[in-house]
Amino acid sequence: MVMRKLKNNLLLILLFCVIVGCSSSPRHLGDPPVESSWNEQLKQKLPLLGHRNWILVVDKAYPAPASKNILVIDTEKQLQEVLDTVLAQLGKQAHLRPIFYADKELDYLDEGIAPGLKTYKENLAKLLAKVKVSPLLHDEVFGKMDKAAQLFDVIVLKTESLLPYSSVFIELDCKYWDADREKILRDRMGHYK
Repeated sequence: MVMRKLKNNLLLILLFCVIVGCSSSPRHLGDPPVESSWNEQLKQKLPLLGHRNWILVVDKAYPAPASKNILVIDTEKQLQEVLDTVLAQLGKQAHLRPIFYADKELDYLDEGIAPGLKTYKENLAKLLAKVKVSPLLHDEVFGKMDKAAQLFDVIVLKTESLLPYSSVFIELDCKYWDADREKILRDRMGHYK
């Protein structure tokens, strides 16, 4: 009787392990561990990124893309906190120079139609005070992401922001090489088109 109960218990434990093991989502080699926080995942990915990669810090309604080259991470944090962390981590990278874009539509919104926007704009101006931020129409962002994601990785950090057009888009470029020196190189090599 005791042996029979032991066998039944062992079978139940084995069945439980199989069910739990089969129900977990598959991971790919190189994916960060599931239990790591969003900023740890970003910290692990940054050394692997280079020019032509993108990091997007987006509002809550930003759609989940279908491309396999786009990693979406739900930070469960406010946009400014995430952006501040991204800026700090990018500042530690010797190989990356960020180029910043914001939705052009943001310039046409005010507190009257988007409550909370004034404070957001003031905080964003402080966070990005030392960098140039280029305006980009929201639909143009999708075009750039589609094109970039065909060949390169894009990281989307989804935030809790409920403000329209509050996303910040960061195109990564090479910190130790620039377009002017690339042109000199190409001119030395012949025609550059």
